[in-house]
Amino acid sequence: MTREEKYMLMAIEAAKHAAEMGEVPVGAVVVYGDEVIATAFNTRESDKCATSHAELRALEEACRVRGGWRLFGCELYVTLEPCVMCAGAAVNARVDRVIYGASDIRFGALGSALDVMAYPLNHKYEVVSGVLGDECRALLSDFFKARRVH
Repeated sequence: MTREEKYMLMAIEAAKHAAEMGEVPVGAVVVYGDEVIATAFNTRESDKCATSHAELRALEEACRVRGGWRLFGCELYVTLEPCVMCAGAAVNARVDRVIYGASDIRFGALGSALDVMAYPLNHKYEVVSGVLGDECRALLSDFFKARRVH
């Protein structure tokens, strides 16, 4: 198992918690070195808040753990390609890498709907896509299929 797969499996577990709560199953993990410093999942429905995305919640926790808003040396793992808000937050947090599982052709901002990294921003991070992508897609697909049945 690769490093990326190891941490993506943790993000998948977080996404499963979201699904159990009736939230869209997206999970995120922030890693510093070899230590998981934050884990989160979507809580938009529970919080009644548009910004309660897994990535933002994980980045906020990582900032608390690291004691500042600059997350140099950190990697953000997320089950679904980040939207423009979350891709931008990763830029602002100065993460080194964003690793995601499933692409999002409607809202993905790291190459699918648009590519935030193509703009002349003050910080760039490495993007790795498709890590355990089938598993991440299946989580989302199964969640929405179940919702359509009810």
